[in-house]
Amino acid sequence: MATQDEEQFEEEEGAEATLALCSVGRKRLFSKELRCMMYGFGDDQNPYTESVDIIEDLVIEFITEMTHKAMEIGRTGRVQVEDIVFLVRKDARKYARVKDLLTMNEELKKARKAFDEVKYADKDAAIT
Repeated sequence: MATQDEEQFEEEEGAEATLALCSVGRKRLFSKELRCMMYGFGDDQNPYTESVDIIEDLVIEFITEMTHKAMEIGRTGRVQVEDIVFLVRKDARKYARVKDLLTMNEELKKARKAFDEVKYADKDAAIT
């Protein structure tokens, strides 16, 4: 029978193997953005590549897990915003951030629409 320490070691070993598999032979998608974010949160201006790679692996793993969970709860084979909101509803920080981002997105859409309407109105005025 395995002790609690042995079980914990096996879990940690499995997590390390998963991260190692993620980082092998895969193009880095978010390195530049993560470096900027790390610097913004107090890291060195040029953080270690290994640190950026580990964080990127964690980000990819989080996105993958959230996507799989969202696909299970919503319409089959499709992820919708409501599914993500549902998944983070119990985590106050994540929920607040999602709400902020959705509100900002709506404000940007309205601002773009108002800008386009003004731009087209100016073109019509210049033509006549």
